[in-house]
Amino acid sequence: MPVDSSKKNYDVAVIGGGMIGPAVAVGLLERGLDVCILDEADDVLRVARGNFGLVWFQGKGFGMPRYVEWTRRSASLFPGFAQELRESTGVDIGLAQPGGLELLLGDEEEARRRHYLGQIYQQGGGARYEVEFLDRKQVEEMLPGVRLGDGVTAASYSPLDGHVNPLFLLRAMHTRFRQLGGAYLPHHHVSGVTRRGSAYELQTAGGIVSAGKIVIAAGHGLRDLGPPLGLDVPIRPQRGHILVTERTQPFLPMPMSAFRQTVEGSVMLGVSAEEVGYDDSINTATLHSIAERAGRIIPALRQLNIVRTWSALRVLTPDKCPVYTESRTHPGIYAIASHSGVTLAAANAKVASGWIAGEPPPPEFEAFGLERFDAEATA
Repeated sequence: MPVDSSKKNYDVAVIGGGMIGPAVAVGLLERGLDVCILDEADDVLRVARGNFGLVWFQGKGFGMPRYVEWTRRSASLFPGFAQELRESTGVDIGLAQPGGLELLLGDEEEARRRHYLGQIYQQGGGARYEVEFLDRKQVEEMLPGVRLGDGVTAASYSPLDGHVNPLFLLRAMHTRFRQLGGAYLPHHHVSGVTRRGSAYELQTAGGIVSAGKIVIAAGHGLRDLGPPLGLDVPIRPQRGHILVTERTQPFLPMPMSAFRQTVEGSVMLGVSAEEVGYDDSINTATLHSIAERAGRIIPALRQLNIVRTWSALRVLTPDKCPVYTESRTHPGIYAIASHSGVTLAAANAKVASGWIAGEPPPPEFEAFGLERFDAEATA
């Protein structure tokens, strides 16, 4: 469907072209709304392009049972979402949900993991929580042909976990967005927003854009855009590194929290968490630590050459749970922030977009507002 590039008036303007913005925008277009995505150039922090690619349930939602429910909902929606993208765009995002493992080295790690997941279960009031612990023998049976390191004692496992190719997911959502008539406007850095009658005017590097509603899904850009609009969302960057090996024959039948084998045969290794501000440079000591731990868990990984590495900056709230909120001072302007852009893509497209369109908010959203941070500040 051709897009009128001269058009500057929309029902909804979505700020941000990463994982969250296009997912929500596709859902809005499917509901019949006229939508544009305002994006920047490639010289900004592109968190979506540094993603590990997990669709991950286990371990999410500590301190917030509603986040457990929201993650479960998105994981359950993913097969249908992936199929729709493949059938409409021809892009296979590589979704596989065979379950996932968190492999544990030693009794101390196992005890910490049991305590952490046990707390999430208890916080849910005894509601179902699809995570179980496997001993070493059970893990070996789940990974036939894979020799585990001597230090591996156990693993946590969830049947809801899986993975995708994150770049193909991003491509598929953008392709679907354009198919549905969405207007993608790169080089449109937003410098200000002003109310004009029943709509908002956005001052951008590409000129004035008008929209009845605005969704700010700009990742780290929310720090500057949000506060003047009543959306002072406390986010911080956290650096993570990823290493990619040469291609090899398939030998890992499922993803793990720290490594996964892609459909092309390479193995992606992670994960690190560094509080270094907005520094996305490579730290060789961190790379060594990731590779060393991976080799201790699965010794065969030591035989593979590392061919590529990068770092990216997660978008984290103080409680590491997402934000979905509408401004109290500027009705019709919404903010969405999360470090789980891949995991939540299906729910953002199928459910969160309905909330933006005017449908009743899903019950999970009662926990995702900014009020929780006010409570923390006064506690």
